[in-house]
Amino acid sequence: MLIDFDEIRLESGKTFGPVTIAYQTYGNLNKDKTNAILIFHALSGDANVAGWWGGVVGAGKAFDTDKYFIICANVLGGCMGSTGPSSLNPKTEKPYALLFPSITIKDMVIVQARLLDHLGIEAVYAVAGGSMGAMLSLQFSISFPDRAKKVIAIAGTAKTSAQNIAFNEVGRQAIMHDPNWQDGYYYGKALPNNGLAIARMIGHITYLSDKSMRNKFGRGMRDEGLKDRFTAPLFEVESYLRYKGLAFTERFDANSYLYLTRAIDLFNIEDEGEGSLQKAFAKTSARFLIIYFKSDWLFPEYQSLEIVDAIKNNFGSVSYRAIESNYGHDAFLLEIDQLTHTIRNYLGDGE
Repeated sequence: MLIDFDEIRLESGKTFGPVTIAYQTYGNLNKDKTNAILIFHALSGDANVAGWWGGVVGAGKAFDTDKYFIICANVLGGCMGSTGPSSLNPKTEKPYALLFPSITIKDMVIVQARLLDHLGIEAVYAVAGGSMGAMLSLQFSISFPDRAKKVIAIAGTAKTSAQNIAFNEVGRQAIMHDPNWQDGYYYGKALPNNGLAIARMIGHITYLSDKSMRNKFGRGMRDEGLKDRFTAPLFEVESYLRYKGLAFTERFDANSYLYLTRAIDLFNIEDEGEGSLQKAFAKTSARFLIIYFKSDWLFPEYQSLEIVDAIKNNFGSVSYRAIESNYGHDAFLLEIDQLTHTIRNYLGDGE
């Protein structure tokens, strides 16, 4: 489904529009409109949450569509139906490319709050998400403190670290140094797929853990005869990363990758509290569930604990779960049983 807005005011102070947001809903909204859950996707996700998070979204699952009305929208700046750099600029009738404005995580949640307005939902029972989706969930709770009763932030952080910014920058440089990038104006021409594929390969390494890579690939080789060739993938892990990179280029826009990773880099909840995480979380009375996976080195545990401590220091309500997993950051998509148990209990607590 699509919803159009004439214009929105961005965090930068600029107005931008028109804006189209692609979204999907699952289940039924109750008479009092109190059973809605807004789920935010990660960097490369889309509105089809039952597709990419089908293990926890559906009838009888953690996010039970027999019980809750689930909403998921493609973020502003994306390329899966919502307005982004690849969308047509009505003023030029060409894709925006780099004429698309700089956006932030806060801008994304403002647009999704407008979506809730359109649906006639004053407040949701919960907001939830993993990775970038966790950032969006936290930001929503601060930007709209009375519009979410519960917040489920999984494998996330309250501010993007220098390490994460560094990885994102290498990916962006790979895209921008692809000859086909053409300063962002590549639409209708050869696409910067080599750069985008490399960016995805870099990113995907950060989503895994050392143990998961050892278990999955070890030092397995595809063909001993390739040892003297540098252009063909010799190791299984090389072949896997090339496959992941190529597959990504078939469904994602390079400029969206640039814009969304920059928005992630700019994310810092402390800005909402004049440099204080505690002051930022003092703005909301939502109840929080923070979930961390012990093999996630992209978002280390101290980042989750910073959130927990800030909420506790405000005498707020926060539950914390550290889950054993070998999957690394990707565990938020793969540890279905443990997530189901934790989320189901949390959502059912204190209804």
